[in-house]
Amino acid sequence: MDFLDYAFMQRALLAAVLVGITAPAVGIYLVQRRQALMGDGIGHVAMTGVGLGFLLTWSPVWMATLVSVLGAVLMELIRWYGKTRGDIALAMLFYGGMAGGVMFINLAPTGSNANLTSYLFGSLSTVSESDVTAICVLAAFVVLVTLGLRRQLFAVSQDEEFARVTGLPVRVLNLLTAVTAAVTVTVAMRVVGLLLVSALMVVPVAAAQQISRSFAATFVIAVAIGVSVTIGGTVTSYYQDVPPGATIVLLTIGAFIVLTALAAPLARRRARARTSAQSAHDPGECTIPGTREAADEVGV
Repeated sequence: MDFLDYAFMQRALLAAVLVGITAPAVGIYLVQRRQALMGDGIGHVAMTGVGLGFLLTWSPVWMATLVSVLGAVLMELIRWYGKTRGDIALAMLFYGGMAGGVMFINLAPTGSNANLTSYLFGSLSTVSESDVTAICVLAAFVVLVTLGLRRQLFAVSQDEEFARVTGLPVRVLNLLTAVTAAVTVTVAMRVVGLLLVSALMVVPVAAAQQISRSFAATFVIAVAIGVSVTIGGTVTSYYQDVPPGATIVLLTIGAFIVLTALAAPLARRRARARTSAQSAHDPGECTIPGTREAADEVGV
């Protein structure tokens, strides 16, 4: 536990825990909506925000948050009105975001590709106190939205038409989901990196779905996996001197493989337990003289 003696590791671990909570908390709604790659697209757009932050000498985290939110709103508008050309517009938005980030950071007096790399793939040693403050504020927003509006967000994620019929503001909730995903991307970029954050939003949820049977259980298990792999990846990267983002993602994929392997025997055990419970509670079949003939007459 000697790594806790270093201030940069304390900041990195706090950021890692917050990322482990927020990424699956938002990802579960994206998976339900079949928008698993939305986080990846927002990560591309956020690169422009990072570059602008260096160019304007403002906090890259806050600037990336602003640009990501605008990009997420634009993505939703394209999804609503984009019809036939929507995929082309999204491609232009994603690749334009990447190109803008590279251009702006090279135009910045203090910027370089090395600075951009730390945001693309994560870096433990560069997590500053101001970054931690921003991450804490943004993570609080994500948790409040994903837990406070979980029923409404779940309803919209499952069936937009049904949610609209019941009177829910579907478009507002869709926009809120997109904005929350954008905020999550900027929360995670200092630990996992913009190019890998989508994996942490999706894979823990997919892993949890292998062994859970309800939305609540999936949510809890996914968050538990997220926190475990982010802490494990952060500590491993300190001792082994390996990239934290890549380590975290590989651990997440490992968790998915393990839970997938356990899913089949667990399902068989549940089936046997369910069959045994039904056998114990259901009375044995008995026949009362005359009742079978009467039943046959009325077609039972």
